[in-house]
Amino acid sequence: MDEDLTALAGRLRALPASCGPVRLIAVDGHAGSGKSTFAGRLAQALGGAPVVHADDLATHEELFGWDERFREQVVAPLSRGERAHYRVYDWVRREFGEGRELEPKPVVLIEGVGTGRRALRPYLACLLWMELAREHSWERGQLRDGPDLSAFWDGWIRAERRHFAGDPSRPYADLLVHQGPVGYEVRPGQSGRS
Repeated sequence: MDEDLTALAGRLRALPASCGPVRLIAVDGHAGSGKSTFAGRLAQALGGAPVVHADDLATHEELFGWDERFREQVVAPLSRGERAHYRVYDWVRREFGEGRELEPKPVVLIEGVGTGRRALRPYLACLLWMELAREHSWERGQLRDGPDLSAFWDGWIRAERRHFAGDPSRPYADLLVHQGPVGYEVRPGQSGRS
């Protein structure tokens, strides 16, 4: 296990709860920056913390318009110390499908582009930003997804630019995460809360 991840997990567990009994931790960054992989490794370092993926909440029509759904289905029950229930969007069928349950664990991660948005920051114990330039992130994401999704990526890039232009996350990040050749390095962000 990466020493920085182990240390980060300890820091996150020590934070005050931010959403009822839960420490809600956001992992934000550009598409293709490594958020999902990092969140999975961090969840493991936290002893199996649950991870909510923004891709499960967003839709083709609402790439960034999912915050109200997240507040109603996840934040509201967790803030009461209750189990949350949300439905997962099926990107192939273009409809919400299976339901998921989310226990009010001490630490819950939410990862995805825009998870550090203005509407969610009041519920976050910590906002982590994946520190990789957008052009490099987008290139990685397009290589990962292949040529079949190139039209989707064209629309996505425009939507992501618009989102961050109006509601940036990075200036509010508590910690910046740099992926190295072997692990991760975590540095203080601009929020001053690190």
